[in-house]
Amino acid sequence: MSTKEKIRERVKVEDITTINNEIIVYNDDVNTFDHVIDTLIRVCGHTAIQAEQCSLIVHYNGKCTVKTGEYDKLKVQCTRLLAAGLSAEII
Repeated sequence: MSTKEKIRERVKVEDITTINNEIIVYNDDVNTFDHVIDTLIRVCGHTAIQAEQCSLIVHYNGKCTVKTGEYDKLKVQCTRLLAAGLSAEII
């Protein structure tokens, strides 16, 4: 092989299609900041700082994405958020 000759490498690329969904939590006039924070920590595995930031975003913007992932995994968490009285949905 000469140095001018290009070496071609075949790379097998697998199509991995995962659709990431999001849990959105919406603002309401019922839940306290402490309840939202505690629930996000317990249900979504947020740190205290993450949960506090999400609660502030919900309060000031009306909604916040609190978790992303595969639908089947999010469904359980969203159900628990709803059971705790939060307004949430998966999109």
